[in-house]
Amino acid sequence: MAGKYVISKQSNGQYHFVLKAGNGQVILSSESYKQKASALEGIESTRKNSQIDARYERKQAADGRLYFLLTASNGLVIGNSQMYKDASGRDGGIASVKENGPSLKVEDTSP
Repeated sequence: MAGKYVISKQSNGQYHFVLKAGNGQVILSSESYKQKASALEGIESTRKNSQIDARYERKQAADGRLYFLLTASNGLVIGNSQMYKDASGRDGGIASVKENGPSLKVEDTSP
């Protein structure tokens, strides 16, 4: 089953999207956007940039856990991953975003 994007409206009125793998697991969470149109642009940017390895910033949190950021060509962060305990998990997350990022399916749960 292919992945999909899910847009939601947060309690503060801003929009947010996640990319879910085919199994329903969230593999990338976006930044917050003031307007739904901006969130949709973020999804399009994810589709484009998810295929470029150089757009992934591999990071380590202060507690030692690993994560990654997906950035746009201008260097701005599009989204971030969950925390992983090792590099193989993080690299698997990146591979999943590369696989599911091109998805055209968008589920809009915002009111």
